[in-house]
Amino acid sequence: MLEPYMEDDIQIVKLNKPKTNPINLEMLEQLNDIIQAVNSNPSPKGLILTGEGRFFSSGFDLPIFINFKDLEEAMAFFTFEEDVLLSLFTCSKPVVSAINGHAAAAGLIYSMAADYRIVKDHPKIKIGMSEIKIGLPLTIAQHEVMRFGFDGNLKFRDVMFSGQMVDVYKAREMALVDEVVPEADLIERAKQIVSQCIDTPNRPFMRMKELLKMDTARRIRRKLQEENWQEGLNCFFSEEVRQTLEFVQASMQ
Repeated sequence: MLEPYMEDDIQIVKLNKPKTNPINLEMLEQLNDIIQAVNSNPSPKGLILTGEGRFFSSGFDLPIFINFKDLEEAMAFFTFEEDVLLSLFTCSKPVVSAINGHAAAAGLIYSMAADYRIVKDHPKIKIGMSEIKIGLPLTIAQHEVMRFGFDGNLKFRDVMFSGQMVDVYKAREMALVDEVVPEADLIERAKQIVSQCIDTPNRPFMRMKELLKMDTARRIRRKLQEENWQEGLNCFFSEEVRQTLEFVQASMQ
């Protein structure tokens, strides 16, 4: 699950769910509560997301998708998930992703919701999006957060439409991450970035971040209210997609 702890007045949240730190509903609920607490109080100074072991996160816990009983259940999950992702994206304090291992699918999406992304320098770590290869599109908030993170439609196309997983050096070249750092420096560097952003008179970072992300956040809220985005969730009841999800889940056990 999530393991939250404080260091140097910074909230660190570690994803720790064997073997690949997949994200489930309970973890989203925990994260939502943590974000609200960070927003509501002068302390902590910011938030760092990281993972345990060889994975940052492999994405959503696939049994959730496999076991959806009907469209209503899928809608309930993603309605809440969209709200949590938007809350992370618009968190008033600095958010840094300290990517300790493989980051795929929702693992990458939630890291992209941060203000800054650093990754451990390791040649075996792979980062990317695999949804297109298993038949899954993105939801409204997921799409907008990824597009904002890429800062351009062409970067979005090159990563999202290929489903390619890349190493940390290619990820830096493609601006999926901002820095590649030694393993021993990962959390310390993340804390340094948070402090650089927030430790100034009157904390102007918070207003600057709000203005920077305001248009995207408004677009997400408007689309969630006005568009029939839930219809896209029918993909989870496609036999072909279900078989693919079951195969991927079996291969990860």
